[in-house]
Amino acid sequence: MIAVLKRLHIYFQEMYPIVPRFLLGMIVATEIYFIVILNHGVTEFHYGIQEIVCGFTVFSFLCWLRIADDFKDYELDCRLFAHRPLPSGRVTKKDLKVFLWILIPFTLVINFIFMNNFVFCVFLYTYGSLMAVWFFQKHKIQPSLPLALVTHNPVQMIINLYVISFTIIKYDLPIWSIYNVLAVFTLYFPALIWEISRKIRAPKDETEYVTYSKLFGVEKTVNFVAIVTWVDIFTNFVLVWNLNKISVAVLFLLVSWMTWKFIEFKKNPTRYKIVSKVELYTYLQESTMIATVVLYLLVGKIG
Repeated sequence: MIAVLKRLHIYFQEMYPIVPRFLLGMIVATEIYFIVILNHGVTEFHYGIQEIVCGFTVFSFLCWLRIADDFKDYELDCRLFAHRPLPSGRVTKKDLKVFLWILIPFTLVINFIFMNNFVFCVFLYTYGSLMAVWFFQKHKIQPSLPLALVTHNPVQMIINLYVISFTIIKYDLPIWSIYNVLAVFTLYFPALIWEISRKIRAPKDETEYVTYSKLFGVEKTVNFVAIVTWVDIFTNFVLVWNLNKISVAVLFLLVSWMTWKFIEFKKNPTRYKIVSKVELYTYLQESTMIATVVLYLLVGKIG
């Protein structure tokens, strides 16, 4: 058992650092939670065990997806990323399976006990299970990067739906509202932008690894990402408009800066990796959203 724990420690240290990822899960859940209730005018809230379970579920589910991806891509990783814990043999599939046999039932049990939206938790894990087996269409999805994107990337919206469903049930909020609909897309667009950006390379840097830039060219791929970035920022404008007008200005400056970086990259793809700029932009964007919520809770509406 000690040997297994040591191997799992290696895996999580390199592939899914537990403390930062748990904090991320809490931040994601809390951001969506407050964006929904504050836009519906809820000023008295009760933050307790349910909210913690909600954040833990986001962390747990993303952990499962990380491990499932390593299982799915094992053969490819053995060729291209042999230094990673699983392909290198520093952790075994059995180790990870044992861990999942503990993590997933525990997550489902605490959701059944504490949460008001257990059916949405089941839906989330059902979708994750289908992802883990390529929706039973591995021969079609695995070779196709675009098909993998459209079948796998929507999982972020289902994570958002899990959080939103808990929130609207707890506070008896209307199901259909512009804020709920846009909150479903919160973090989905950034995840989509990042997923595509990390697979954009300068022509000289292309390898046998399939990228969007290899399939569609640098300019077309970057243009698509830029359009999605602007669509995403408009959803953020609506979600923070009633909370803090200064945040709208900050978000506009951020998206303008990111747009300039897209233009620079198209002119010279060897200048930098576009995903590094996307990651910085996303951190600043989400920090602005979080700061908006915190400021509203502390001082109320600004602007």
